[in-house]
Amino acid sequence: MHGEIGPGEALTLRGLGREFGVSMTPAREAIRRLAAEGALTLSNSGRVTTPELTNDRIEELAALRALLEVELASRALPRAHIALIERLQAINARIAEDIARQDGVAYIRRNLEFHRTLFLRAQAPAMLAMAETVWLQLGPTTRALYGRLRRKDPPHFHRLIIAALKAGDEPGLRLAVRSDVTQGLKHLTRQGE
Repeated sequence: MHGEIGPGEALTLRGLGREFGVSMTPAREAIRRLAAEGALTLSNSGRVTTPELTNDRIEELAALRALLEVELASRALPRAHIALIERLQAINARIAEDIARQDGVAYIRRNLEFHRTLFLRAQAPAMLAMAETVWLQLGPTTRALYGRLRRKDPPHFHRLIIAALKAGDEPGLRLAVRSDVTQGLKHLTRQGE
């Protein structure tokens, strides 16, 4: 989910078991579950890799994110209080630090933290779980995107999201979230290069 593993990278049961200090059985079960969620690809021969997403698949996942995340943000708005807004501002400041350090994994982790912090206020656990499944599928590809973008500043749309929350502006919030999702993922397709 955080882009720690790049697209198309192979994983082994032994390697995962060793890394997480578990036996083969829990490692095998985790791989099956992640494959069922689309986060890993499991071939007929048993080879496990992270997915290499096609442009069509990226566009499909971007559309899902836009639908789910806009709705989550809209549901969170009535529960947005000053402490939430301050927390989002603090996360966004740390994103700027991650960018300055050129730490792609920390940037992705914190970007998802920004979105998840807002979406938890929606009190819609089924929708949030669906959004997290989409994030899981996009993680390796998002890491590849970060390497190409060479960001210098935190996402512009995060500031617009925060401003809309402060103003209680639902249409502005919906637009800012949709733009944040679609503009970022547009760069993932080959046409966005």
